[in-house]
Amino acid sequence: MMEIAVQHVFIIGSKGIPGSYGGYETFVDKLTEYHQDDPRIKYHVACKGSDRREFEYHNARCFQIPVPDIGPAQAIYYDVMALASCCNYIKTKKIQHGIIYVLACRIGPFAAYFQKKIHRLGGVLYVNPDGHEWMRKKWSAPVRRYWKVSERLMVKHGDLIICDSVHIERYIQKEYKRYAPKTTFIAYGAETRKSSLADQDSQYVAWLMEHGLEEGRYYISVGRAVPENNLETMIREFMMSRTTKDFVIITTNNISFFEGLERKLHYKQDSRIKFVGTVYDQELLTKIRENAYGYLHGHSVGGTNPSLLEALGSTKLDLLFDIGFNREVAGDAALYWTKRQGDLAALIDRADLMSESERTELGIKARRRIAERYSWERIAGKYKKVFNKTLRLS
Repeated sequence: MMEIAVQHVFIIGSKGIPGSYGGYETFVDKLTEYHQDDPRIKYHVACKGSDRREFEYHNARCFQIPVPDIGPAQAIYYDVMALASCCNYIKTKKIQHGIIYVLACRIGPFAAYFQKKIHRLGGVLYVNPDGHEWMRKKWSAPVRRYWKVSERLMVKHGDLIICDSVHIERYIQKEYKRYAPKTTFIAYGAETRKSSLADQDSQYVAWLMEHGLEEGRYYISVGRAVPENNLETMIREFMMSRTTKDFVIITTNNISFFEGLERKLHYKQDSRIKFVGTVYDQELLTKIRENAYGYLHGHSVGGTNPSLLEALGSTKLDLLFDIGFNREVAGDAALYWTKRQGDLAALIDRADLMSESERTELGIKARRRIAERYSWERIAGKYKKVFNKTLRLS
């Protein structure tokens, strides 16, 4: 019997699987899930852990990397040690044509060294640049400069740059033209199925009661509490609007950020504004989206945003910050707003007057767009083609 050629793919940069719900973690979870029965692909996934334990998940070899408590440098240490572990495994197991796929551009200063090492082992280095991390306001000026330099070096020394947004790919090609980077576009994915929870499910009903909400009478926003997600604008404009519905903000706990918003906006005086913490149960979160009147999305930095895809896959009415990334994803299946004073408030008032059929039509458009362009099955298939092409070229 002919031996099956196996493409080994080492993934570095996520916190690990299973059990984490960030964008990269969900991506790795779905990629391994959709390829778990394919004998031609073997995944090796770096995971943050307290020891060097290994385990199998979705037929992927998951290997833990212990990370000391060294503050912001943890992520860089984690990626470097994971890369070193991958190279050692490839050498020890005599793996041919291995792919090391690094998510995000944290370790640019080490990219040249590791690319040479990987090439000596017969492998290639692939990079996912994520979004414009160097633009995020949460970082200090020196850290933002590091991110920009690191991005440049990762692009320079990556054998293939896999971008999850057409806008990011165009940026990489233009910004780093002198390196003639080899790029390809593969978007992030989303599910298109409905929640397994019924409208009257006790878990969902209890969540509504806990936060004083009524089904179909709330707008939601899901995302981190950081400046570039434009929470300040969304809250200010919502407070200016005439809507009687609530604005439910599902986000991580960022006390200093919330206190800053309260000083500027005094949102606590408006009973419609409700911070409800996080919701990690994916079935419950999908049900919350399905029964929302509308979804507000203010993200202004990044590529294909996971929370936007998930909203388009389940919410009828999506009101999005008007920026290239968001238009690229949603097209004419959403409504758009700017930071101009009064713009979003007027859009919310207009959205409140939409008929059920108008909202339903937009929702159908949005789900069709996700199914045709962003389903996890489609995205996993595109990755399979890229990985198999690497195997054939070896």
